[in-house]
Amino acid sequence: MSGGPAITLKSQPIDGSNSNSGNAAAQQQQQQQQSGNGSAAAAASASSSSSQQSSAAGSSVPPAQEGTRQNSLQRIQQRKQKVFNLPEAQKFAKLSMYSACQAEGCRCTGWKTPQENRHRDVESSYCPELSEECRNASCRHPLRSHIAHMAQISRTSMDELLGAIIDMENLFMSMQRVEDDDTKKVYLYLFRLLRQCVLTRTQAVIRGPLGDPPFESPCITKAVLSLVFYKYHHLSSTELQTMTEVAKTFLNFLNHYNFESPSARRGDLTLTHEDASTYKINYTRWLVFCHVPAFCNSLRQFETSLVFGRTLLRTVFQYMSQQLKKKCISERDRFPEDKRSIITQMPKFLEALRSELLKDDSPIWDPNYRPPNSFVMQQRKRHQELPPTSTITSASSTSTSAASSGKRSSVGEPLQKRIKKEMPERSISTENQDDLPADVVTRAMKAVAESKTTNKSEILFPVNVSRDENVKAEEQKRAIEFHVVGNAVTKPVGKQTILWLLGLQLVFAHQLPEMPREYISQLVFDTKHKTLALIKENQPIGGICFRPFPTQGFTEIVFCAVTMAEQVKGYGTHLMNHLKDYSIQRGIKHLLTFADCDAIGYFKKQGFSKDIKLARPVYAGYIKEYDSATLMHCELHPSIVNTQFIAVIRHQSEILKELIAQRHNDVQKVRPGLTCFKEGVPSIPVESIPGLREIGWKPQMRPVRASRPLEESSDPEKLVTSFASVLQSVRQHTTAWPFLRPVPANEVPDYYDHIKFPMDLKTMGERLKKGYYQTRRLFMADMARIFSNCRFYNSPDTEYYRCANSLERYFQTKMRELGLWDK
Repeated sequence: MSGGPAITLKSQPIDGSNSNSGNAAAQQQQQQQQSGNGSAAAAASASSSSSQQSSAAGSSVPPAQEGTRQNSLQRIQQRKQKVFNLPEAQKFAKLSMYSACQAEGCRCTGWKTPQENRHRDVESSYCPELSEECRNASCRHPLRSHIAHMAQISRTSMDELLGAIIDMENLFMSMQRVEDDDTKKVYLYLFRLLRQCVLTRTQAVIRGPLGDPPFESPCITKAVLSLVFYKYHHLSSTELQTMTEVAKTFLNFLNHYNFESPSARRGDLTLTHEDASTYKINYTRWLVFCHVPAFCNSLRQFETSLVFGRTLLRTVFQYMSQQLKKKCISERDRFPEDKRSIITQMPKFLEALRSELLKDDSPIWDPNYRPPNSFVMQQRKRHQELPPTSTITSASSTSTSAASSGKRSSVGEPLQKRIKKEMPERSISTENQDDLPADVVTRAMKAVAESKTTNKSEILFPVNVSRDENVKAEEQKRAIEFHVVGNAVTKPVGKQTILWLLGLQLVFAHQLPEMPREYISQLVFDTKHKTLALIKENQPIGGICFRPFPTQGFTEIVFCAVTMAEQVKGYGTHLMNHLKDYSIQRGIKHLLTFADCDAIGYFKKQGFSKDIKLARPVYAGYIKEYDSATLMHCELHPSIVNTQFIAVIRHQSEILKELIAQRHNDVQKVRPGLTCFKEGVPSIPVESIPGLREIGWKPQMRPVRASRPLEESSDPEKLVTSFASVLQSVRQHTTAWPFLRPVPANEVPDYYDHIKFPMDLKTMGERLKKGYYQTRRLFMADMARIFSNCRFYNSPDTEYYRCANSLERYFQTKMRELGLWDK
């Protein structure tokens, strides 16, 4: 894979053997800056010779691994750790090579090893004396003059400076070996930036025409998460999780992908001059903010998918997707069996992303497009989880954990931590609200359990026993059974199953007389339909015929009935609960049905609603539609066991009643009266009254002013729409005719002598179009002015006066209907 330049390092022994590479490289850099007669070739030559020396000294890293990114990152961290562990004298010697001389009038920017010790390395065994003079002819000051300003430096600040020096040296050596001019310029810029930061002992901050991340909205990560919801939210939880893993793999591959340099793309004739210029800018940004900081901890690092958007992805998607597909094929055997689905789904995901990438009106690239918050939080949590060992990365990429031990900004923090920091304070405060102590709840639960075991009369004659409990008791005794049965053509169907299907056909036909028997038989015996049968004494007494659509994520309920003799016993509710659990176990989270007028009440009790939360394209063309029937929908929660749900709620209710009873006993405690007033005390604080706090009293706080509906903070478009609706209704009222337009001055000559601030419905309409009514107060004020002007100018016995009163009442009614009136 072609891409950015490889990271190159000078040979550095890991075992602590003698090496001159750091000293040689540093002094070559200083000679370049001070004397001006140095050259990149000389520096590269010095690095080459020092590398040979260190190799001869016995480097522990095999030469075959030196060029790999992983090995380079590991060696960077090992070298930094080695420098951090050096004695303080050697650390100061390293810092002195990049510190300006503090002697008055001296312009030396770094101490240089004396001639006799120039082949010795301070990172290994060389520890110069403070009296050793700088080799620079224009300086000749001792080592102590270069470190005089660091006498009070802390260990942490010293390690940060040493880390920046190592990053700077690595950048310098990489700059010498890279061939691409555009990349070399970026490396040189970052090298000079770090060099200046070391001299001034400041933090590296990148400023200039590149701008600050993020560079585009929405970012690639947000768009990919939106794509998962937009395309695959209707799938089962297992399939949705698979597509989430696919998206995570793609983002991981993108974050470790090495982009081609602009010079490598100049041969592409399909690129316009504008596209090439835009790519060069984005490539430079990627180098500065994403690629180089991966091995230079002194620079602030950003993830590619979090700071770039559609523009960059469009320019690299075709070649990058080809590389990713090749990696999927080549690394298929490395994936565990349970992760192979990521490989098979990757082409499908890439094709969907490519399609949305090319569409100009794709919703996933709309900054205002937001999937539900619960979905976004769930996807972000999954995205930030540690990738599996088989996660695909680019050919030259590895995890940068070894290079991320330095300080990072908040952008580089795990997203879960940033979400917690950015959460509103009110959500944090709710977590700290008072709650019942654990021992109180435990005592209540224990009391409920004891009451059930000790109160024999209640066991023999239970009070208000739920029908659901009776049905579960029958099921436990195997007096009734629940079976999912269906016809098949690819395998033999048992005789018992056929008999049950025939019995179910009779139950549905008898209980649903308006449904044709031929149609019932067709669906009950259809191989695509299944029936949840309620069996009693080996005979079906009820059932639910349904058809699952796993690819669409929902189940269609066709028939639901219980024989007349077995109704009002809770069988229907328990049947539906079994169907819900059956669907959840198979990853289906939605139930749809067309209910007639008689069945709407039953389905409402089972959690169905007329509010359909599924998008119509998901079920349109799949579900059978019926005349004079209402479509109803039920969304299932995967964590709820519906057959046990009622019992859990009942148990919670009993515990709550016990807690209330315990609290009531505490409150009913009689306390002695106050005697302090008889002793002459004029007043006491309210909170000192015995028992007041025990019953839950708290000091009265000043009530917060309640927010008014649709005030200034509301959606302006929604506000304007509401005003337009009210204004249109007022215009059409029978008493609005005197106020439709301004009062003509030629017809009423003295009107404007009395009315200084005239208003009418036409003027209000013009103001509404111009966006004048930003708040409801302005709108209400102008409408009130119309009526007050009319009553001021006309007497109460006139038609105009009566029209103003009638229209004002109508206006107030319309405002109340829309929640815009708070009087």
